[in-house]
Amino acid sequence: MNVNSPRTVGAANKMLSDATSRAIGAGHTLVMLGGDHSLAIGSVGGHAEQCPDLCLIWVDAHADVNTPMTSPSGNLHGQPVAFMLKELQDKMPDIPGFSWMKPFLTSRDLVYIGLRDVDPGEHHILKNLGIHYFTMRDIDRLGIQRVMEVTLDHLLARKQRPIHLSFDIDAFDPSLAPATGTPVNGGLTYREGIYITEEIHNTGLLSAMDLVEVNPVLGASREAVEATASLAVDVIASSLGQTREGAHVPTDEIPSVKDDTEQLRI
Repeated sequence: MNVNSPRTVGAANKMLSDATSRAIGAGHTLVMLGGDHSLAIGSVGGHAEQCPDLCLIWVDAHADVNTPMTSPSGNLHGQPVAFMLKELQDKMPDIPGFSWMKPFLTSRDLVYIGLRDVDPGEHHILKNLGIHYFTMRDIDRLGIQRVMEVTLDHLLARKQRPIHLSFDIDAFDPSLAPATGTPVNGGLTYREGIYITEEIHNTGLLSAMDLVEVNPVLGASREAVEATASLAVDVIASSLGQTREGAHVPTDEIPSVKDDTEQLRI
């Protein structure tokens, strides 16, 4: 077993979990900016303390569900979902820094969107646990509208409950989001990614979100960094209600011309 920097990552996630729980408990909608995706252990975990019936939509090129025993790299940003799933509890060894962490999510509470780089151990977990997931091939075949219909029906048909959106910027194609750590060709288009967030917002159930893996250090140029950061801002804004036709102040009627309006002079 090879786990990189467990005490550091565990301590950071414990702090984040506590802060997330306080924010959600105070009635706020939470936005967590990362940082690598291991931070979702804390953000989703803290959210679940306040909303134990939450569901999770994980938008990512990667499944991030390796256990320490299946991980090829030992990097914890490839393992956060394994910490969350109750069905994997007996597959998770004791890891320094994570004694506070207890699994809280079942496989039926999770849907992946955008997968295209899945490790062998992860593929076995996805299939064995019956986790709902949509690869980029599925999105090509079904279209993003149908993918979102099935996703929301699966998670919300039994009852309306809080949604946690965990969005890795590498879900997008690297041509749109180059400043990230593990880019994979063939990702979401801008329109597909924003449609996902618009549909989640339209449920009225988004309670917390992560936007992770924006890494300015890895941008090949200033333009690459700015493009990636700007895309991240758009994802957050659309998740919180910004629409592509523009966000406007509601009005009941078009103002009438006043009698004393000065005539325009050309």
